[in-house]
Amino acid sequence: MTTSIHGAGSAAGNSLRQGRRRPVESIVKALLVAAAFVSIITTVGIVIALAEPTIGFFRQVSIVEFVTGTSWTPTFAQKAYGVLPLVSATLVVTVIALLIAVPIGLGSAIYLSEYARPGVRKLLKPIVELLAGVPTVVYGFVALFALNPLLQKWWPADDGPAFQNLLIAGIAMGIMIVPTIASISEDSMAAVPRSLREGAYALASTKMQVSTRVVVPAAISGIVAAIVLGISRAVGETMIVTIAGGLTSDRVVINPLDGAATMTAFIANISSGDIPIGSLDYDSVFAVGALLFLITFALNAVSIRMVRRFREVYE
Repeated sequence: MTTSIHGAGSAAGNSLRQGRRRPVESIVKALLVAAAFVSIITTVGIVIALAEPTIGFFRQVSIVEFVTGTSWTPTFAQKAYGVLPLVSATLVVTVIALLIAVPIGLGSAIYLSEYARPGVRKLLKPIVELLAGVPTVVYGFVALFALNPLLQKWWPADDGPAFQNLLIAGIAMGIMIVPTIASISEDSMAAVPRSLREGAYALASTKMQVSTRVVVPAAISGIVAAIVLGISRAVGETMIVTIAGGLTSDRVVINPLDGAATMTAFIANISSGDIPIGSLDYDSVFAVGALLFLITFALNAVSIRMVRRFREVYE
């Protein structure tokens, strides 16, 4: 009898606690739904803002000329609207940044996840993530006034690097995205079940073998997402390439020692001038912005597809 009364009291207490939690849970759910709608509305707003000027631009400029042209000079007397110079410069900087960020970021993630002691990891991970909080304009000035003099000293030939060049911009950008790749990759590796590691050690595997042949393949979906996010950051970065990359856009530049304007550098540079609203030069900014939006959207779509393909579910 006493047990029944006690059980009934416990059930009533649980019911009351659940009743008290329901309003809070409803509020939290409403806030989460609102946050999701804000993201959707923001994306739709960006598309709407880009649509009208971009359509106006392509009414006067052929899409074929825009995509295949090798000279971009909308503010020159002899105007040309081929976007390939901007795309090629963006690609060169992104590749340089990835060549630096991916090995350093993954190496940092493997060390923090598999080799570092808890105290060392607790100390080093915030330090690595601190790089993400440095303003990108600082990276740009460091690249121009610290990295460039070193590069000029090491490469004193007549055909040496320009004062503003894609190489120093790519190096600075690679350092900037290291925390993104390292942090997300380390979180993915930390989520790998301990049982997989113990099973590998039971088969006499070394720590290096466990790290590279067990943990990294198991966390590959998160690592891929980290790398694609790093690519998106590199493609959309503005201040570093504006300060250190250069502003040349009248030809396709492949040599990283030359200066050239990326898509974001062109948008930042031309938007700061006195361009009449509604002119073709003004609309060209939105055309480049629309192309940049499509590239970023495609990268995110590829990231989602690859994460779903390589995702491992553990119970």
